[in-house]
This record gives sequence, structure tokens and C-alpha cells, in this order.
Amino acid sequence: MEFHEVIKGRYSCRSYRAQEVPQEALDACIEAFVLAPTAANRQPFGLVILKTTGRSQELSRVYSPAWFHSQPPLVLAVCADMEQAWSRRQDGLTYAMVDAAIAMDHLILAAFEQGLGTCWIAAFDPDQARKVLALPENVEPIALTPLGYAADKPKVKLRKPAEELVHWERW
Repeated sequence: MEFHEVIKGRYSCRSYRAQEVPQEALDACIEAFVLAPTAANRQPFGLVILKTTGRSQELSRVYSPAWFHSQPPLVLAVCADMEQAWSRRQDGLTYAMVDAAIAMDHLILAAFEQGLGTCWIAAFDPDQARKVLALPENVEPIALTPLGYAADKPKVKLRKPAEELVHWERW
């Protein structure tokens, strides 16, 4: 699949088939995650892969829709290690969340190329996520995604035109 086909075709899947994800497809997603660029090459993130079987009640406390915790075979959590991240010297802005978001984007694009559905989720309960994922104090949950074969079809993507988003020379 060509790159532009992947970025145009990827969508937020909210319905999954009861079909296991082959290890080769998961490995391709993991490889894309690991290869993501990061500030100062710190890679201040980690990926937690959860099998959903028998965990629906626990996962529903993190994010309640059934299509998240009951349908897909896997839920993936991208987390940022706040102590490992590069920070800008001038103002101390840490790039942990940026780096984790880039890695998540690489992962979901690779998933689509593998024929898998994902849905970037940020509206989860971070305290419950911390408990379920058993995160150390310095690690923050950044984004979650179910991972599995889609049972729905993509809707038309509505995007602002480039003229509204792209600025030349000045904002």
C-alpha cells in the first residue's frame, strides 16, 4: 500500500470482529512504534499491549464504550516516561507527550497498512489507566487504541482545507 493511501484510508474504527491479530501484523505495528523519531533520540515512551479476553470489566473503568473493551482482541496503551524525555532549555517544555504521540501515529498507520483497525483514544480515565497498566510514578498514559479487524466501514473524513491550516512566512 502506498503511503498516501495509508494516511487517507486510516480512520477511527469503532466496531471490531472477533478475530485474533496475527503476531506478524502486531510485530509490524511494534516496529513502526519503535522507529518513530523522538527529540534527541531519547525514545521516552513505552507500549503496553493488553489482551481484552476476560478484562472487559477492568478495561471499562478506563474507557466505557463496549467497542473498546469487549470487541477488539487487543488494547494498546502508549505511555510517556517523563524522566527520560528531552526538554527545551529555553523554557523547560518537555517533549515526552510529543514523542509518544508520534510513536502512536506510526503505530496506527502501520496497523492500517496491515489491514487492522484502530481508534486513537485520549478521553480515558488516566487514574484507572495507571492502575490497570501498573505504571510507575514517572510514566504517564498518553493514548490508547483498540487493535483488531474492523467490523465497520470508514465514514467520509471532514478536514479543513489546507488554506485554513497552512501559513506562509507568518501566522
